[in-house]
Amino acid sequence: MTQDVEMKENQTPSQSVVTAATSTLQNLKEIASLIETGSYTKEVRRIARAVRLTMGLRRKFTGSVLSSFLDFALVPGSEAHSRLSSFVPKVDEHEMEVDTASSAAQAPSKHMSAELEIYCYLIVLLFLIDQKKYNEAKACSSASISRLKSINRRTIDVIASRLYFYYSLSYEMTGDLAEIRSALLALHHSATLRHDELGQETLLNLLLRNYLHYNLYDQAEKLRSKAPRFEAHSNQQFCRYLFYLGKIRTIQLEYTDAKESLLQAARKAPVAARGFRIQCNKWAVLVRLLLGEIPERSIFTQKGMEKALRPYFELTNAVRIGDLELFRTVQERFTETFAKDRTHNLIVRLRHNVIRTGLRNISISYSRISLEDVAKKLRLNSANPVADAESIVAKAIRDGAIDATIDHKNNWMVSKETGDIYSTNEPQMAFNSRIAFCLNMHNEAVRALRFPPNTHKEKESDEKRRERKQQEEELAKHMAEDDDDDF
Repeated sequence: MTQDVEMKENQTPSQSVVTAATSTLQNLKEIASLIETGSYTKEVRRIARAVRLTMGLRRKFTGSVLSSFLDFALVPGSEAHSRLSSFVPKVDEHEMEVDTASSAAQAPSKHMSAELEIYCYLIVLLFLIDQKKYNEAKACSSASISRLKSINRRTIDVIASRLYFYYSLSYEMTGDLAEIRSALLALHHSATLRHDELGQETLLNLLLRNYLHYNLYDQAEKLRSKAPRFEAHSNQQFCRYLFYLGKIRTIQLEYTDAKESLLQAARKAPVAARGFRIQCNKWAVLVRLLLGEIPERSIFTQKGMEKALRPYFELTNAVRIGDLELFRTVQERFTETFAKDRTHNLIVRLRHNVIRTGLRNISISYSRISLEDVAKKLRLNSANPVADAESIVAKAIRDGAIDATIDHKNNWMVSKETGDIYSTNEPQMAFNSRIAFCLNMHNEAVRALRFPPNTHKEKESDEKRRERKQQEEELAKHMAEDDDDDF
């Protein structure tokens, strides 16, 4: 026992690196075998499993491992092998040990399927993006897309959807996202004609992201409204779609629909997708503030989100108090953060809500107050604050934000007595909204439990086929007995 422990401790770093690389290469070979089996049997689930396993290995990719795998999976000297090998860095003396050890393990495969070739494009593209070689990634992704256009097989759709995503990401990281918009539209058209629903989902989200990146909200809404509808096949793509839909609805002033989409996207997103959930919560907080709601404190204290949501927490506090000066201070203090999040225009809209909240607090506290004092309490910095206060109060009364009247003779705002809120329809409306939310969640849960489409029909057809054969056999037996009776 002690000898074994000592031998493990005396293992050199180079040997451990070689062992780890050999293990990674062996895993890639097993994934390649899984892809070959899925291609031969036309089982898409095997290809999907291979892609999932690859995402867990991507951090272990090195130049030597990919070079050895390309020699194993692709025919040496072929066009795909030559192109992909040019993107992989040359191996050094230390990495040659890995190649020697791995090449002795298994000889390279002579047969190359289209699925395996496209998979090689994917892992090389992942390696280039992780190494932050975005220009090389652009060239590799463009080559993979041109190769994909000549292949029309449903077993490649899962790998193709990943390639579409990294194709767009490589161009986004280099600031050339507008260059591929026409290419993405053409790919979406081809995916629609080929009934590649997973590709349609991915490409639609990429096009929406492309338009929103350049603030082309009208074009994004036109594309979204005219795109074909179908059931979501990927939870990640559906969450992205809900997030983009929420952003479009927010800019179009449809805050109620935007709130529902953003909250649903944040709720459906995986726990590991922390950055995505942070973005959803930022936009959802602003939308709720624009609706006149105050988000719960628990939203800002979620694990791992406190620091990112801190500016929006202080903004919410300023809106809740109705302090216009504090709102200006928070806005100036976190200008860079809001500009980076591209939410500055929405925060500008919140100024009216801050004034309305402050005015509501004043109307509750005072039965009668002069317009000059209203201007002071709201901290209106203008040439004629009394006139501005009068117009603000008049608009709030017209919109139903406060229940008051203006005494123009004495320049007073006279608040009416606040009645019992339970005598109004507000509790009923709040109760109905909660019931609708719970029913919607229940319906989504039921839909998620459904079996794949046409499964019951296939079972029924098999049963009917067996019944028909049994009836035919009984009929033939009965006819034979009748013939015997005739003789």
